[in-house]
Amino acid sequence: MSNDRSLVPGLVKGMATTARQMMRPPHTAEYPDVAPELPARSRGVIALVESNCTSCMLCARECPDWCIHIDSHKEEVPPASEAGRARQRNVLDRFDIDFSLCMYCGICIEVCPFDALFWSPQFEYAETDIRDLLHDKARLGQWAADVPAPPELDQGAAEAPEVAAANKPARKGRR
Repeated sequence: MSNDRSLVPGLVKGMATTARQMMRPPHTAEYPDVAPELPARSRGVIALVESNCTSCMLCARECPDWCIHIDSHKEEVPPASEAGRARQRNVLDRFDIDFSLCMYCGICIEVCPFDALFWSPQFEYAETDIRDLLHDKARLGQWAADVPAPPELDQGAAEAPEVAAANKPARKGRR
């Protein structure tokens, strides 16, 4: 009998909590029907600007998961003038990212010296088969169009040290 009396206050309290929650609007997002409002510069998927890639392989070497695969070949560029000599440049043949392995750490984006990789806010790239998560340079290039422009610099911010050094007048020689 004493157990029944101790259950009643807890039961009433639980039902009161349930009634309060039923009166509140739901927090659920109706995702497939209503697109979510993502914050600016949110990370979704890695995008590639193929024209900026020089096949330097830094991104593939620094990737902790080894999910970036790059193939390239050398191509000879004719000299600009008769006095010049022919040069060689790398031509990107294959740039694949296996998103089934990627942990979205962003190291590849940080180490790219030529701004070829960016975070795209695109996040709807789910596949039914895990083998389809290997995306090639054409698919990665489609997401580059969605990459937002970088934020404006602060008006009151100090000038970057590199810019300040470049704008500094040359020192006069010593006597």
